Amino acid sequence: MHFEKVLDLLLVHCQGELGHVLIDGAPDIPGATMLDKMNHINTVDDSLRRFVTFEPRAHVAQSVNLVVAPTRPDADAGFIVLQADRAHPMSGSNCICVVTALLESGRVAMREPETLVRLDTPAGLVVARARCEGGRCLSVSLDNVPSFAELLDHGLDTPWARINVDIAFGGVYYALVDVGQLGLTIRPENARALAEAGIELKRLLAEQVKVRHPTLPGVDEVAYVMFRDSEPDGAVRTCTTLPPGRVDRSPCGTGSSANLATLFARGAVSV
Repeated sequence: MHFEKVLDLLLVHCQGELGHVLIDGAPDIPGATMLDKMNHINTVDDSLRRFVTFEPRAHVAQSVNLVVAPTRPDADAGFIVLQADRAHPMSGSNCICVVTALLESGRVAMREPETLVRLDTPAGLVVARARCEGGRCLSVSLDNVPSFAELLDHGLDTPWARINVDIAFGGVYYALVDVGQLGLTIRPENARALAEAGIELKRLLAEQVKVRHPTLPGVDEVAYVMFRDSEPDGAVRTCTTLPPGRVDRSPCGTGSSANLATLFARGAVSV
């Protein structure tokens, strides 16, 4: 069998959330910065995104991370998150997948017991610390981009009732919703109901709430709805919903950052 063009992908997951890493074969994406490149994909030519995220080569319950040369001198690599709906500026689980792929493939030199990897993303510089042993990447922690709460207890009209949502940025924009307002709990048996509710809320948010990042042109939509609930011991349980109607299998790094920003804004947590 003869192939005229070949894309080289590494198959990676984070807590079961697939974040495949496209490391070679992609066409050059125009743009002086990673943000420029993401906006080019979203507004000019999204053929690569559609090719690597649509069936039969892929499916909606995954991301493909496009790895490119960094556009800033203090980064080891750049990457853009490609999903079935669009390209996104940042993702915690996908960042973990990219770091793991770069280190275990030898594209970034691994140093045990810890390797520092600096990633150029459309949202800004993300610094990852990978714990390494025996040539394997065992875990990754992230210093994310600045996160902030934009709206707290913002009223939203829904088919269920008028509910309150928080809008916060953690690398992408999130709407954070206390799940009890919809009469649901965050449990595996409610996954379908949560996914369907999240997608309906995302549609309503697009109609009723306008966001625009103060320094990142093109980052101007609520990308995901994250439900949250409190456990008896005070822990916060969350569930992120993604288009076209599924729940995130990973803990969700950018969503956790956005949620922390709202907790900090309310004085519920401190640095």
